[in-house]
Amino acid sequence: MTRRPSAHFPAGRGARPAHTRPGLHGDRDGSEDVAVRDVAHPRRRARPREWLTTCTVGLAAIGGLGVAYAAAEAQWYVLRRLTVPMLAVGATPLRVLHLSDLHLTLDHRGAHRADWVRRLAAEHPDLVVLTGDNFARAEALPVLLDALAPFLTVPGAFVFGSNDYVSARWRNPARYLVSRLLGRDARDDRDRFTEEDFDLPWTDLRAALVRAGWFDLNNARAKALVANHVIRMVGLDDPHIDRDCLPMRPAESQESGGKVDTPPLGRDMGGPADGSVAVGDGARDAIVLGVVHAPYRRALDTLADDGARLILAGHTHGGQLALPGYGPLIANCDVGTARARGLHGWPGPRPDEPGGEKSVWLHVSAGLGTSPYVPLRIAARPEATLLTLTGSDTDAERPVC
Repeated sequence: MTRRPSAHFPAGRGARPAHTRPGLHGDRDGSEDVAVRDVAHPRRRARPREWLTTCTVGLAAIGGLGVAYAAAEAQWYVLRRLTVPMLAVGATPLRVLHLSDLHLTLDHRGAHRADWVRRLAAEHPDLVVLTGDNFARAEALPVLLDALAPFLTVPGAFVFGSNDYVSARWRNPARYLVSRLLGRDARDDRDRFTEEDFDLPWTDLRAALVRAGWFDLNNARAKALVANHVIRMVGLDDPHIDRDCLPMRPAESQESGGKVDTPPLGRDMGGPADGSVAVGDGARDAIVLGVVHAPYRRALDTLADDGARLILAGHTHGGQLALPGYGPLIANCDVGTARARGLHGWPGPRPDEPGGEKSVWLHVSAGLGTSPYVPLRIAARPEATLLTLTGSDTDAERPVC
């Protein structure tokens, strides 16, 4: 039986069905044919606009998750414990708590950060060193003093950063990365302030800390007897706003008729009230400690040349936004990203590593806070550091005089 041609069974082997032939449902060029095929075959390729929408939604979701994680990490505080083998063999260890960049505010983030800092008093440090950028708003001073209250009976020293003088201001965070990509000098991105811009109660903060017996090391020197160790300290005010100036040594001061700002030792410092320290009576050789907020190369060189064996600094936030497995992208100063956080040597390798014989110890804290305008961190957890200074094995081969 031969099937007669029809619209559904066209004549000829392989002939197209009538409903797809040009001219029946569309123009002669078959343009309508494509539309009919699309209806008949739903598995068509996605159109460019649909791909764009899908990609946009996906990227927005990933970005949202990234921001949420970065906001959570900014409050994921950690106490790091490091050993610095810089004392004489057999010396009693000295525990130094390094706090930096609290950037306290009155919001819930600032309250949580202040409470976490207070709990560090359970570590019972021998000495507390505060390296600046303590509060972002003037009204946060009581919160800051409350956070530091458990430590004010412990020997302490401090320097200031720009955010102890001037309130936090909006800055485009991308400019630091762009500056690095363009190879621009880090000093070109420094903030420019005069004393007329100082709107934070830094004098009140200084008075409260000095009243508790802490040493103001802003362009000043001090000495203390702590845990049977003589500690000589030299500090610089913030190089980030060009306030650093090396203070004169006592001998230089006497020759020039000047005066060295060496505050007297408080009752908790373990020394006489006139500030003099007897090196005898079992005290070890003096530890020379350098303190500065921003670790600019010129500041580190100045402190190292002055005789500091350990330099403590902050300012960098550990890069704040880093890449896992790579590290910080920026340091916000010219120290370089390799030294944007952690324990290192300066200017070469660590003193306990080959080639580090002429280096001094350098610890750069990633700090605890952020700018209130960018409360985010990625792969740069907020931190405080407990440094334990111990005897150096390399001293065992040195002759005893």
